[in-house]
Amino acid sequence: MRIVMMIDGLGGGGAEKVVLTLCEGLQKMGHQTTLLSLRDVCDYPIPAGVRYQVVADHSRAPWRKLTELPRRAAALDRVIRQLEKAHGRFDLAISNLHKTDRIVRRSRELGSDRLWFCVHGILSRTYLGHRTGLDRWLKKRKMVQVYQHQNMVSVSQAVADDLTTQLGLKLNASEVINNPFDIDATRQLAAEPCEWAGKPYLIHVGRFHEQKRHDRLLKAYALSGVQAPLLLVGTGSEARIAAAKALAETLGIADRVIFMGFQANPFPLIKHASLLVMSSDSEGFGNVLVEALICGTPVVSTDCPGGPHEILENTGMARGLSAMNAESLGEKIREGFMQPPPIREEALQKYGIEAICRRYLDLYRG
Repeated sequence: MRIVMMIDGLGGGGAEKVVLTLCEGLQKMGHQTTLLSLRDVCDYPIPAGVRYQVVADHSRAPWRKLTELPRRAAALDRVIRQLEKAHGRFDLAISNLHKTDRIVRRSRELGSDRLWFCVHGILSRTYLGHRTGLDRWLKKRKMVQVYQHQNMVSVSQAVADDLTTQLGLKLNASEVINNPFDIDATRQLAAEPCEWAGKPYLIHVGRFHEQKRHDRLLKAYALSGVQAPLLLVGTGSEARIAAAKALAETLGIADRVIFMGFQANPFPLIKHASLLVMSSDSEGFGNVLVEALICGTPVVSTDCPGGPHEILENTGMARGLSAMNAESLGEKIREGFMQPPPIREEALQKYGIEAICRRYLDLYRG
């Protein structure tokens, strides 16, 4: 099968990593896989055998914003025609991330017979949550125009429900396909040396962003009474990191909160942690929860809109779900640290890369 994946650049985000994992898995299964990036940004290595091409926009015209979508869709179509002439027609096309979707939706080469839009987050929260009045109405209307009567893949059931209940979409087809994980590769990376091995500590992995709610995390940690250090892995703006450090000082826990910054391979730190904590307001899926369980580390999480509820339910860890406040999360941190629940190994197999790739291959209607 010939498959094309499209995404708005390959910066260091979760959706970008998912797309690369899918490309690698499909390629290894013997399918010709092409990855088109709509921006010349790539923070990850491209998997061997995957055809990679950048379809960047270099317009400097003063009216470029007004013509951006049709102009970039036309450029994408030119590349697709060239690739199909050289290598054969694509059987399946997958668009990832909303900026990409807005461009791909205007494509004249990709129709609903082979095109699917993959949604990686709770769109109503990400794009509408901070908007009110006419601004919210206009943005919602634009989003509906992109996805109405299209084929949609959602990374969790909560994402799929959001499309129909909050955006009111009527879809041509809808499938829920969780994110893929290379279980063996993750465990190999986790086996590398770790300076924290043998020491009790908690860990949070995620960028410093409003959605991740580091403020709730720090308050919950302070309320939990757990004296083991809390490691914060991730980057963000200087202002957000400074705010988190100031809050740790105010809460009297600064000596136990360790800012680890970006880690090229965070899995050894995850593996040797006593507990991984997620404190988000919403998560399309919640990759790090599955990654922690693959590493053998129990997890607790806010029961936020998105994938965490499904993940913890599916893996028998539902008692680790907290209400959306620091007091409840603090209780779950204390319980999880003192009495970590067992991890159901067999439940993790549904997230394996081959199982997920097969779900994507089943989208082909030819």
